[in-house]
Amino acid sequence: MTTQWNDAPGGFHPASAPDFLPRRELARLQLGRLQSVVARAYARVPLFRGRMEERGLSPADVRSLEDLARLPFTVKTDLRDTYPFGLFASPMEEVVRLHASSGTTGKPIVVAYTEADLRVWTSVMVRTFAACGLHRGDVIQNAYGYGLFTGGLGAHYGGEALGATVIPISGGNTERQLMVLQDFRVTAICCTPSYMLHLVERAREAGISFERLQVGVFGAEPWSEEMRRHIEATAGIRAHDIYGLSEIIGPGVGIECQRREGLHLFEDHFFPEIIDPETGDVLPDGAEGELVLTTLSKEAMPMIRYRTRDITALLPEPCACGRTIRRIRRIGRRSDDMLIVRGVNVFPSQIEAALLAVEGTLPHYQLVLTREHGLDEMEVQVEVTPEVFSDTIGAMEGLRRRLEAAIDHVVGIRAKVTLVAPRTLARSEGKAKRVSDRRNIQGGVS
Repeated sequence: MTTQWNDAPGGFHPASAPDFLPRRELARLQLGRLQSVVARAYARVPLFRGRMEERGLSPADVRSLEDLARLPFTVKTDLRDTYPFGLFASPMEEVVRLHASSGTTGKPIVVAYTEADLRVWTSVMVRTFAACGLHRGDVIQNAYGYGLFTGGLGAHYGGEALGATVIPISGGNTERQLMVLQDFRVTAICCTPSYMLHLVERAREAGISFERLQVGVFGAEPWSEEMRRHIEATAGIRAHDIYGLSEIIGPGVGIECQRREGLHLFEDHFFPEIIDPETGDVLPDGAEGELVLTTLSKEAMPMIRYRTRDITALLPEPCACGRTIRRIRRIGRRSDDMLIVRGVNVFPSQIEAALLAVEGTLPHYQLVLTREHGLDEMEVQVEVTPEVFSDTIGAMEGLRRRLEAAIDHVVGIRAKVTLVAPRTLARSEGKAKRVSDRRNIQGGVS
């Protein structure tokens, strides 16, 4: 009889053992790996060595985990400035795979993996799925994009190594996705939360139910607790938040366990710090700031103190699941997602939370920023339920005022809310585009 390990009552998957290391043993492992990766980057990456020498540092100065705070940061522009291979610490004959960003905002970011890196990536994805309660026998529909994007292949190999059946359907082609969901007896799905919303909506229209689907592993874009509740209520599944970024390894840096009270980071491979984004000073556990990650075992492309721009906090309390690896609070915003409207910092996730807290709205919205007479204006277009849209003008007006008040309460500015019919706004088959900022365009022609 095959043992079906999972995180549900009855046992943990053996691959999850590193999640439960005693903290002292974990710290000893982390320090050894940190010293090794710093020495490797110093010897093989000129940019890193130069910055260390500017500070009068060498690998021998890393004697404790606290010494990490003395090392220089790495930022996204470093990857672009050294495009394509300038941060590689392995010769090409040892690099067995490359991934890259789309490059829509400039030079793409290229990341590399040795065979050992891929083994690490697969192992953390196995731990990821096990933490979600998946196991051998599950059927995983992997709707993350394959190709240069890391999401598809990262989830793919992790699911196979877990012993699950993986369907490599990639993103898009919604009708085929729904057919496969129903006919292939899918029990788990991986995709962006905004695409899951789209699938649920189309399934309802087609009269398709998700009878066997139990778990969703959603990531690659910020999403709110309100969005989670909507997905779970409409799809009848348990939704887990997954965290990762290509610069570090791809998906599999962190995951919510069955408790879903923050995301566990696989600290034996990715060492986290929280810093003040303005000063760069390291903040204590519990304080909100920017997440900084150091890869402890990456060979081809070590990242030392990589500034993720993701705003979160390390949760100091132990998790009831028993894991000893620390958790971060769910990431609802990124520092580079921040909009400044009339001098006020606004994050799309704040708007989402305010909208979904008011009954009658759907989780499909868009922010439109314009500038009139030198003053920023923000319009929030949001779809409402068919019942609300067919209601009286007075009822619609009442809802609009409640939404404007909710936004004012959350972000502190008045926005114009426009209620639109269901399926008015464009749907996403990948990452959702929530903001249309037309201020610079208008500024250029006025």
